[in-house]
Amino acid sequence: MTQLKRETERKYEAPSDSAAWLPDLRGVGGIESVVDQGTQHLDAVYYDTDNLQLACTAATLGRRTGGPDAGWHLKLPLSRDSREEVQAPLSEGVPDALRDLVLSRTRGADLRPVVRIRATRGVRQLVGSGGVTLAELSIDAVRAEPLLTPGTLASWSEIEVELATDTDHALLDAVDGALGDMGIGRARNSSKLARALEETGVGTPRVPDERARPAGPGSAGEEVLNYLNERICTLVNLDPAVRRDLPDAVHKMRTTCRRLRSVLRSYRSVLDRESTDPLREELKWLGGELGAERDQEVLRERLRAGIETLPGELVLGAVSARLQMWDVGNTTEARRRVLDALDSARYLALLNRLAMLTERPPLRAKAARQPSGVMAKAILKEDGRLTDRLTYALELPAGAERDTALHKARKAAKKTRYATEPARDSVGKPAVRLGKGVKAVQQVLGEHQDSVVARDALWKVALRAHAAGEPGFTWGLLYGREQAAAEQAERELQPVWARASRRGLRKAFTG
Repeated sequence: MTQLKRETERKYEAPSDSAAWLPDLRGVGGIESVVDQGTQHLDAVYYDTDNLQLACTAATLGRRTGGPDAGWHLKLPLSRDSREEVQAPLSEGVPDALRDLVLSRTRGADLRPVVRIRATRGVRQLVGSGGVTLAELSIDAVRAEPLLTPGTLASWSEIEVELATDTDHALLDAVDGALGDMGIGRARNSSKLARALEETGVGTPRVPDERARPAGPGSAGEEVLNYLNERICTLVNLDPAVRRDLPDAVHKMRTTCRRLRSVLRSYRSVLDRESTDPLREELKWLGGELGAERDQEVLRERLRAGIETLPGELVLGAVSARLQMWDVGNTTEARRRVLDALDSARYLALLNRLAMLTERPPLRAKAARQPSGVMAKAILKEDGRLTDRLTYALELPAGAERDTALHKARKAAKKTRYATEPARDSVGKPAVRLGKGVKAVQQVLGEHQDSVVARDALWKVALRAHAAGEPGFTWGLLYGREQAAAEQAERELQPVWARASRRGLRKAFTG
C-alpha cells in the first residue's frame, strides 16, 4: 500500500552542521518559536537506471531507513518548490507500485542502486500562533558514496525548510529573506541526490531543456522541437497521475496525445513525415485507449446532470439506478483498457520513439528557415482545411451525415488551434487571435458532438429499460432535450464562425 503527500521545501547551503550560526527566526512570517526536535540519523539508497533517467526528469526513488518515515520514497516534480511524494513500506526490492509509477521515465530499463546518502539531521519545528507547526527546518550533515560506478566520497552541509500542510507559501519567502540577510544562499542543486551524483562522479543529469538542440537557434525547427519536447515531458509526467486515477489526468494525457499528433501533422515541412506518420499512428492508438475512459466520464456527468435538472414528477421509474448500472459496466471496462495500454510493450516503444524524436529529429530543409514564414504557412493550410470541412457540413441537410461532417470539422478546428500554439512567439498576435477564434468554434462544435453521443447512449439505455419493463418517458424527454441542444449549437455556429473568420488573419500572416 502506498501513501501520498505533497512536499514543499527549499534547500540552502549551510556554513556548517552546527546550529550556532542559525539566525533567530522568531517574528519571521508568523513564527513565534523554534522548537528543537533532536537529531535523526538517516540512511537512504537511491535507485535509477544506468543512464539516470529518473534524475534527468527531476524524479527520485530511494529506500530510507532511520527517522520517523522509513520506507520507500518516490518524489515526482510538480511546480515551483513542490514535489509529490509517494511512500511505500520497507521491502528488499523496489515495490511494484512504485516501479509502475516511474515506468514512463525508465521506459522499462532496470533500476539499480546508484548512490547511498547518509545524513545526520538536526530538526527544528517553526511554530506559529496557537502552537501550530508551520514548517520544519533541518540542518543536515550529508555523506554520499557512489554505488553504480566507481567514484569518490562526498560530504557537505545543507539546510532544508519544508512547509507543513496548509501553511502559506509566503512563509518560505520570509525565511528565505532572513537567511539571505546572513549571506546564506540557495543550494545549487534541487535535491541531495542531484548533488551526490555530481560530486561523487556518478554523473550529472541533464534535464530535457538543457540538452543540445539539433536545430539552429531561432529556426523553425527549434520552435517546433521546443513545443514537442514540452508536450512529451507533459505526457511522461502525467503517466503516474493516470495510473493513480487522479482527477482530470486521463483527459490531460489524451489532449497531450492530440496536440503531439496535430503538430507532427501540421509541421510536415519541418519534420520528415516518413518518420513522424508512424509515430502519429501510435499516438492515435494511445489517445483512443485513453479516450474510452474520458468519454465515459464526460457522458456520465452530462446524463446525470440532465436527470438532476428535471422536476421530480418527470422522473418516472428507476432512472438513476438504470444509469448507474450502465455506467459501472462501461467505466470498469474503460479503466481496464487504460491500465492495459500503459503496461503494454507498445506503450514503452512509443515512449522510446518520442524520446528519439527530440534527441535525433528527422529535420527537413525548411527546419533551418526563419520560423514566422514556415509556421504561418502551416497554420493557414490547417485553417483552409477547417474552412472546407465546415462549409461542406453546413451545406448538408440535417441528419446523420451532417452530424458526422460537423464532427470532422470539429477535429479540423482542433488541429488549427494546436497548429497556432508553437507559433505564438514567432508569428505573434495573429496566431493568438486565430487560436482564440477557432477555440470558440471548436467549443460550439463540441457541444453539438456531445449531444450526438448522448443521444446514442440514451437510446441504448432506453432500449434496456424498455426490455426490463421500465417506463421510457424520462429517457425520451432527455433525448428530446439533447436534440434541442444540438439544434441550438448549430444556430450558434454560423455567427461564431463568422467572428472567427473576420479578423483579417490571412492578410496579417501573408503581409
